[in-house]
Amino acid sequence: MKSSNILIPTKPKEYLTVALWIGIIAFGGKFVIKDALPYFGFNPDTFGNYWDYRWSLIGHISGGMLAIIIGPFQFWKGLRTKYVKIHRTLGVIYLVGILIGSMSATYLAWTSALSTHWTFAVSLQALGFAWFCTVLMAYRAVRLHRYKIHREWMIRSYVVTFGFVLFRFLDELARSNDLGSFVERAATIGWACWVIPLFITEMVLQWNKKN
Repeated sequence: MKSSNILIPTKPKEYLTVALWIGIIAFGGKFVIKDALPYFGFNPDTFGNYWDYRWSLIGHISGGMLAIIIGPFQFWKGLRTKYVKIHRTLGVIYLVGILIGSMSATYLAWTSALSTHWTFAVSLQALGFAWFCTVLMAYRAVRLHRYKIHREWMIRSYVVTFGFVLFRFLDELARSNDLGSFVERAATIGWACWVIPLFITEMVLQWNKKN
């Protein structure tokens, strides 16, 4: 019986990949349950200063949640090869989720984030722009049937998607270590949460390329 489409690790590299995905799913799941879902209770205390922008924030959170949850399934080889229609449908939902999330992020950048500080607004806008562009490149590649390039851009897209998870993690970490006020740390975290992971990802993607 063949098991090529089933995720059964047989080599150290495969075990490392499985462990990495388990960590990503657990980390992302914790973010969704602890930090994202509470906003859907529409409690003003949960939104805090974002209450006036609650619908944009809900759009941003909803799009991000869809992308975070769907992403791991899109990298599952068994789903891609055996259930092509499901893979494509999830891909469309992933794309739409990011479009909604990135447009909402742009609005939030120049409203609530700008009221915090213009540097935070710029960092959030850059993250939203990178989020939109990476998924757009992935979509363009698949439309041209350049599947290897599509997969690489999807990896980049998910890394940027996960930037929002890392932002919350780094912000809470900085707060616990008392590394300054939110105004002082927000812009730095806004860049660090996706630029550094994306740079590392690019190194990994290009490491073994021969041309």
